[in-house]
Amino acid sequence: MYKPNSTWTWAFVGVSVVQAAIALGFEAFCFAEFQTNLRNSAGTENESKTIPTFLALYIFGFLYQLLLVYDALRLKNTIQIIGLCIYNVGLLVYAAVQMDQIQEAVTNLERENKIGPGVWSAERPFLIAIPCIIGLGTVLLTVIAWKLYDEFAWTIYKHISADLRMKRRYLTFQIYIALLKFDFFFFLGFTIQFVVVVVDTTNVEFYLTIAAIPVNIIILILAGLFTRRENRLGMLSIITLYFAGLAYFLFKLVRMYQAGPRRETYDPVRRPLTTFAVITVILLILTIVNACMCMANFGKGLKPHIAGRKVESEEEKLANGNMTEMPNYNYGGYA
Repeated sequence: MYKPNSTWTWAFVGVSVVQAAIALGFEAFCFAEFQTNLRNSAGTENESKTIPTFLALYIFGFLYQLLLVYDALRLKNTIQIIGLCIYNVGLLVYAAVQMDQIQEAVTNLERENKIGPGVWSAERPFLIAIPCIIGLGTVLLTVIAWKLYDEFAWTIYKHISADLRMKRRYLTFQIYIALLKFDFFFFLGFTIQFVVVVVDTTNVEFYLTIAAIPVNIIILILAGLFTRRENRLGMLSIITLYFAGLAYFLFKLVRMYQAGPRRETYDPVRRPLTTFAVITVILLILTIVNACMCMANFGKGLKPHIAGRKVESEEEKLANGNMTEMPNYNYGGYA
């Protein structure tokens, strides 16, 4: 089991855990405050489902970030570490959207006397504090990521090769694997909000959307597997599915803003759904580009470096009693 073994790896874990603990505590309070003040008559209102879903998803976002932090440090994936800093910025943006969305929902419910008084005034200080905490955490994580880049770059240099072309191929692989992990969160986030708030459970679309979740997980796992094994046919199939996913999210974006009877059903979650859909579209485009670049690198000597174990520092080799063996490395492998 991996354990941080340097000042900067411990610092990255520490900042991530403290940020998540404070933000999760504040989110849990807001969640409990909202739920305990809802009245029975609010059960049919979209706002009564939107906010718990919104808060629960945000809580999952922080927990998933901690998982990715552990994974990035274990694999010494500098690209994923940089991606986590960008992910933190995404959480910051989402925090701003969240505050506005909760205020609007509480105001609407208070107007209809379906929630107790004083909920917004009780939650407002915590909702303001969350983006401030995340902003500070982003700055600290970025500084630490810069230090970790130098620390991990030397380890990778010793184990991959001094060949610049090989290092570029390895970098492309790292970017692709990191993108797969971030794709999962944003696809899942969009789907959960869509299923809970927008789709009627009697509609066929509801079951198709639910079925898409395990299918998406399988696709992402196979994407990493096909890349490591340099399977061209498998990669072509995965890229085709990426294009299908891109078309799906573009369709959903247009549908959310298209005039018609269904337009109002998107009102409670239009902003967060738009945020997730736009980010997912951008990630999918980047994933398609990197998938094509990875496939272009097949058969050029990278496979032995990504088909075995993770990269180990000299300290880890010593601890494992492996100072002379040259292992096969799975740096950035998809978990």
